[in-house]
Amino acid sequence: MNEKEMLDKEDIFSKVLRAGRRTYFFDVRATKADDYYITITESKKFTEEDGSYHFKKHKIYLYKEDFAAFAEILEEMTSFVVNQKGEEVISERHQKDFKKESFFSEEDEDAVTTPSTESFTNVSFEDI
Repeated sequence: MNEKEMLDKEDIFSKVLRAGRRTYFFDVRATKADDYYITITESKKFTEEDGSYHFKKHKIYLYKEDFAAFAEILEEMTSFVVNQKGEEVISERHQKDFKKESFFSEEDEDAVTTPSTESFTNVSFEDI
């Protein structure tokens, strides 16, 4: 069997999940014994100051004997996160262009003072 036939045989089924700067590749592959396993690859794009870019990739191999335990733990972990923090995404603060909200005006930005409570709206706990 030539190299192209080996590569064609190795990739059985694939799915791609694009998520912002990250892309996840889910691939079913075949072993030399013609059994199947899954690879999950995370590829993340990094842009340099000069405009060039590169990708960092991380890959895990998941074999059939580990599917049930892996799926059980993945379900448990994802349920925990959603139950604790909800489904709303709050990670915008980790993006490079995130601007932290401030109580200070631009003029007062360098001043080290506590903001006045006059700028707050009167809210009763009964309103919440």
